[in-house]
This record gives sequence, C-alpha cells and structure tokens, in this order.
Amino acid sequence: MAAVFEVIAPGLLTTVQDRGRHGYQAFGMPVAGAVDEYALRVANLLVGNEENAAALEITLLGPVLKVLAPAVIAITGADLGAMLNGEPLPLWQAVAVKAGDEISFSGVRSGCRSYLAVAGGIDVPVVMGSRSTYLRGKIGGLDGRALKAGDKLAAGEPPAAARTRVGRRVPPEFIPTYGNNITLRVVLGPQDDHFTPAGRETFLTGEYVVTNEADRMGYRLDGPKIEHAGGADIISDGIPLGAVQVPGHGLPIVMLADRQTTGGYPKIATVISADLYLIGQAKPGDKVRFSAVSREEAVKLLREQEENLRRLAELLSRPAGRIRQFRITVQGKKFEATVEEL
Repeated sequence: MAAVFEVIAPGLLTTVQDRGRHGYQAFGMPVAGAVDEYALRVANLLVGNEENAAALEITLLGPVLKVLAPAVIAITGADLGAMLNGEPLPLWQAVAVKAGDEISFSGVRSGCRSYLAVAGGIDVPVVMGSRSTYLRGKIGGLDGRALKAGDKLAAGEPPAAARTRVGRRVPPEFIPTYGNNITLRVVLGPQDDHFTPAGRETFLTGEYVVTNEADRMGYRLDGPKIEHAGGADIISDGIPLGAVQVPGHGLPIVMLADRQTTGGYPKIATVISADLYLIGQAKPGDKVRFSAVSREEAVKLLREQEENLRRLAELLSRPAGRIRQFRITVQGKKFEATVEEL
C-alpha cells in the first residue's frame, strides 16, 4: 500500500497499536495493545474501520506528521492540542486530510494518550495475530519500536463508507472526561487475604499520586503504605490487566497493557475493565483513589460500556441525513428553514 504519513518529528512516544496480541501469555508474550481501548475503538468506528484496526497511540507530546495521500482520520482520547496546518483539529470527529497537510500537537490539555485512526488502518506486518508494538520484546508495529523521524506509514484499503463518515462527530454522551482526580473501581483479590484489615482499609481510603514511573507496563503510585499480613512474596502466578500489585515497600502498582505475564507479588485488587481507560489516561501528578465493587457490578458496568459502543457503532453507520429546504409562512412573514432528514 502507498504511504499515507511521513513522520517529521516522532513526539515523546508514538507507537502502532491495535487491541493486542491474545492467546500467547502462556508462553510469556504480553498482550500489549492500546492502553485506552475505548478511545482506540471509537477512533476506528469514526473512520469506518473494524474496531481492532491498528492506529497510532500518542503519549503526552504528539508527533508532527506530513500527509502523503488523501485520507480520512479521527483523533480520540486525550486532548493533546491536535492541529491541522496550524489550525485546531477537532477531536472525536472524522476529518478528511489531503496530500501536503501537516498534523501536529501543541501540548497536553487533558488526559495522557491520543489515538489517531486512519481509514483502512495502519498497515504494518501482523505478528502473532496483532499489529501492536511490544517495545520490550521489540516486535510488532514498525520494527518493534516507537516511531522516529523519517518513518513512513501506509494504510490499508479504506472502507467504502469512509468518505461518508467525514464530519461525523461522537455525541457528547459517549465522550469520557479525563480529570486529575480519578476514582478506580476495583474487585478485591485475588490475594487480598495477604494484607491486614488495616492494610485493606488503607488501600480503599487512601489517596495516591501517579509517579514518574508510569508507562505502558504499569503505573507506580505513591501514598500511604499498605500493610501486608506476612511476607510480600507469593508463588508467581498470572497477572491480569489492571491488577494492583503491592511489593514489599507497600505502595501499589497498577499493571497495564505491556505488563509481564506472571509475577510474585500479591495482588490486592484488580481495576474493573470499564475503568481501565481512566488509569490509562492518567499523568504523573494525578491523584488516584480506589473503590471496591462486587464482581457482579463489574460485569454489569462492562456490559453497559459494550452496549454503549454497540449503539455508537450503529449511530455512526447510519446514512447521512438528506438536507431539504422549506419555505414557511408565520403570521404573514415568510421564512426559510433547513431540515436534515434522519
């Protein structure tokens, strides 16, 4: 496929990501994939892609991209000050770009990670069923690394409906808010019994701060120390997405997309799937609290999120309304009205 973007400047950390590499954790291969899956999926829906299509994950300081061929794009997730030819580029909306255009980012305003989808998806080789970049393993994406200046990115064949999506916006009720004070709902366990009652209480009532040790692998938090009931080591077992490990120093680590597949520290809780985007959009200095919910509530909230995505997909796939003009007379005065038929 022909190149659609040239990287003029790579930004702080820009990688190719889809929804991850599933089915290989038993062999020590992390899932990787987008840290904020919700934003990735919505970006793909906007341009008519399958939700798992590869896009660019952009962290804090965005890249400068030169457009090499006409395309339809959408940027979702964090507001990093997206610009098109020096003018503000709307987020959560499908936008047409042409050869010679320049996409840039002026600086972070809210959140941490933006997702730039292009109709057809970023076309890089599939490795173990995924195009996602796993940086520590140096596989997937573009040669297993973050983008660098001079890279050229191709897109797959755009969906037939891509051009009809231009101008489509995500309704406000489907757009998350990324704040500096977040509450993460968690299901306690699987090793919450490795902590004292006081330790569990500290975890659920304390306020934590995201440290500078926060990346795609996990977020180290600083705050009140969580008391273990005994030692801080367990026989290594699997680490699910969102697991909250507590090593011997008593401070929690929230494990994310590039987490190792097993670990030997007890996990006091697991962030529910519906809230993973919140921690994925947190920045160093942001404050975090934890709130326990039941497993049944966690499943209910995930089902609601998936239903919202299904509704959004249906909404965005509807044919554009037909514009009709009417001339009407009210109290002897003539008016023109423009109506879009849905």
